[in-house]
Amino acid sequence: MVMRPVVFEARQITRIYRMGEVDVYALRGTSLSLYEGEFVVLIGPSGSGKSTLLNILGALDVPSSGQVFYRDQELTNMSDAQLTRFRRSSVGFVFQFYNLIPSLTAEENVALVTEICTDPMRPIDALEMVGLSDRRHHFPSQLSGGEQQRVAIARAIAKRPVVLLCDEPTGALDVTTGVRVLEVIQRINQELGTTTAVITHNAMIAEMADRVVSMSDGRIAVQRINENKLAPSQIQW
Repeated sequence: MVMRPVVFEARQITRIYRMGEVDVYALRGTSLSLYEGEFVVLIGPSGSGKSTLLNILGALDVPSSGQVFYRDQELTNMSDAQLTRFRRSSVGFVFQFYNLIPSLTAEENVALVTEICTDPMRPIDALEMVGLSDRRHHFPSQLSGGEQQRVAIARAIAKRPVVLLCDEPTGALDVTTGVRVLEVIQRINQELGTTTAVITHNAMIAEMADRVVSMSDGRIAVQRINENKLAPSQIQW
């Protein structure tokens, strides 16, 4: 893993939120690297800092202290406008809730992203990758939860991001649908070479990762390499 180029590097990241007169530490000097083309799963209890760390890597949040690098660029030195351009061009996001616009079709929801990128996929090609080209003209209300999540994934990958960051992408789905979504995410990682990081509360999902990062109390507690990865269909939920 360490022989691959580093895509993201977080160095001694601290994130403090002010709650009234109390400082709440979401991250406490956390350091992490993500490597080109790898599939990483982050696990840990609620409040362990998983989402905060991914949001900082994806430039949705900024650290209170520490440095974040994307390749040779220091994100922590960028202006808001530069961070917006970085998010737009380099990072795809998938969340637990799909955030689709109800009045737009699946294809139109994906096109929202492709219209602001420099070298996007065609929306229909992104939908084809997630197995939904035949549902391109359907509105979110006409799609199942799993189909809506796959549209959200198509929207995220249509910009051809270097990195795909997924926060509980199967959290609102049943087992069968969750496996289908994980298969789609794995396919994108393998076929496009997209560096992929997935947050989950389901420790079994970690068995499909190249590397598993366990977090606790704002710190990385353990990291391990998976010597024998499982396919999503082999995971016992």
